[in-house]
Amino acid sequence: MGLHTLRLATVPLTFSTFTSRLFLKPIPPNTLQTLGQFSRHVHPRKPFLVRAFSASPAAVQEIPPTQASDSSAARPQWKASIDFKWIRDNKEAVEINIKNRNSNADLGGVIELYENMVNLQKEVEGIREERNNVAKKMKGKLEPSERERLVEEGKSLKESLVTLEEDLVKLQDELQQVARSIPNMTHPDVPVGGEDSSAIRKEVVGSPREFSFPIKDHLQLGKDLDLIDFDSASEVSGSKFFYLKNEAVLLEMALLNWTLSEVMKKGFTPLTTPEIVRSSIVEKCGFQPRGDNTQVYSIDGTDQCLIGTAEIPVGGIHMDSILLESALPLKYIAFSHCFRTEAGAAGAATKGLYRVHQFSKAEMFVLCRPEDSETFHDELIQIEEDLFTSLGLHFKTLDMATADLGAPAYRKFDIEAWMPGLGRYGEISSASNCTDYQSRRLGIRYRPSEPVQTGSKKGKASLPATKFVHTLNATACAVPRMMVCLLENYQQDDGSVVIPEPLRPFMGGIEIIKPKLR
Repeated sequence: MGLHTLRLATVPLTFSTFTSRLFLKPIPPNTLQTLGQFSRHVHPRKPFLVRAFSASPAAVQEIPPTQASDSSAARPQWKASIDFKWIRDNKEAVEINIKNRNSNADLGGVIELYENMVNLQKEVEGIREERNNVAKKMKGKLEPSERERLVEEGKSLKESLVTLEEDLVKLQDELQQVARSIPNMTHPDVPVGGEDSSAIRKEVVGSPREFSFPIKDHLQLGKDLDLIDFDSASEVSGSKFFYLKNEAVLLEMALLNWTLSEVMKKGFTPLTTPEIVRSSIVEKCGFQPRGDNTQVYSIDGTDQCLIGTAEIPVGGIHMDSILLESALPLKYIAFSHCFRTEAGAAGAATKGLYRVHQFSKAEMFVLCRPEDSETFHDELIQIEEDLFTSLGLHFKTLDMATADLGAPAYRKFDIEAWMPGLGRYGEISSASNCTDYQSRRLGIRYRPSEPVQTGSKKGKASLPATKFVHTLNATACAVPRMMVCLLENYQQDDGSVVIPEPLRPFMGGIEIIKPKLR
């Protein structure tokens, strides 16, 4: 399959506010206390420092914020602060990690390029030192012949330096490109192997419902109750698109409103996000916007893509920023539409709403200190489990195996719920700890709240060194798969579907979806 591209025309649109568009029931005042946290305690964006290729101060270089470009230049448009020295010094562990993840990363190529670059840097520094020595000699009294000789030597050194510096830039760019395929390291407790090797983190919650009548899948229920129209959507947009109708529209709004109100009680700030982003942001978050099996829709003639998850635009909010430690953690619950090519997906397990090209989702995203990320990972999965328990779903939580982890994930927990119409468990959410994989690419740091150190030189104060934040993401509600669960688990023998109690206040009081009179 080739590159997925879109041609979009500019059409003037008017959107109402997030509140008037979605909320059907007022939110209690105490849940709105988090709304003011978004812009608090955040330094303005500045050029961010990148540890280039060693731990020495000389290897720290200033990188300007990402620049937009409509042309496909050969040079990378951004640089990740990858610790290449650590990779080289821990070659064996990195190699095992790549193998366990079934990654095609070229570790040997990365290390070879890094060694070549270190050697070239030393050569460049040596020539710079020679130039400085020549310049110092020329400050004194010299015979004309000696001065002429030094001038020629200086010119020669300058020409050599220009050539070597150009070679160094090319080498750095090549190293960046090759190194981007190296995945994050993996939590030591993650099971090794493919998806079948994933371990049960939490045994099944609840019991699968026993039906005393022939059950229908959500496709049949959607058709019988006049809730979902796949046929018209197929004619209008193609396969794997759908129209929601009647009570299904209210059910989508109810799921989102209820989810947002519940998660906001946990201190999360609600967001709506852009649904078109620059391809560089997609890459920085660890996704591949181009390639034969990409899940990302790229917009033809631009450097932009449609988002596959709100994780991408939310991750970009604090790009190239230094946050105050006192501002952490930053916890967001973001609503967006998501767009995925679903390249390679086929078969009965992908029919209906289970795997579609466009859907609504509420996504949790956390930025925190490194020492707190495992605690927040547990918090995110607990929020998911509480939400699904409240809806009466039968599910299990899995600690996903190494080969099922995306490149950014250090560890990932998936929740699979029972879908009786499909006759199997299906994934409805995931929660990933990405440690500093994304923040090193997005340039998101924080400054520790340590006492200011006073230096010996004229009493100058020294700020504590910045550190990279850890990022985590988790699905709070992926609407289509939640609808699969609710329609199939709450169907009745008369063909109706009962609305779970927590959602009823957000459904305008509707308690049951009944067959329409014909």
